[in-house]
Amino acid sequence: MGISKTTTKTTSVDLLLHPVRLRVVQSLLGDRRMTTAALAEELSDVSPATLYRHVAALANAGVLEVVDEQRVRGAVERTYALRLPAAQVTEEDLAAMSPDDHRKAFMAFVAGLLTDFDRYADRDDIDLRRDGVGYRQAAFWLTDDELTEFMTDLRGVFETWMSRGPAEGRVRRTLTTVLMPSTS
Repeated sequence: MGISKTTTKTTSVDLLLHPVRLRVVQSLLGDRRMTTAALAEELSDVSPATLYRHVAALANAGVLEVVDEQRVRGAVERTYALRLPAAQVTEEDLAAMSPDDHRKAFMAFVAGLLTDFDRYADRDDIDLRRDGVGYRQAAFWLTDDELTEFMTDLRGVFETWMSRGPAEGRVRRTLTTVLMPSTS
């Protein structure tokens, strides 16, 4: 009797919406380039072994790209950049998700957001006004066509501002959006 080997396809959802991998991806947004050591410093609540394992999974899947390698104390230190097109959950994978899968994915997303806010709130010098920090909710009454137009406009605004890279005087800022129909 032979040994049968079962392989399963890792979906973009499985890969990207794991809490640690999602935080790695979010850390590299905005054309950032980071070594695993720099990621470990930024994600200090994640053990180094866990972080290295998840960085390797993202790199092996083509989500992270090695953009530089340096010899450091006999080891090779890699600098990674995000391959944004590969860091997207596919329409096919989204369509295959159950409502429970969507809840789990949303919880991972929100947990990452809470972690980011906690890190901000733990700083000694927070000033929400100076730092441009806010959390708001707005309601719109839109037809499906108007929603499509709104999303196109919003995407254009994002693309304009996201195209600016790091420069002197610039601070990396994150804007998170959640859009859903109201139940009332």
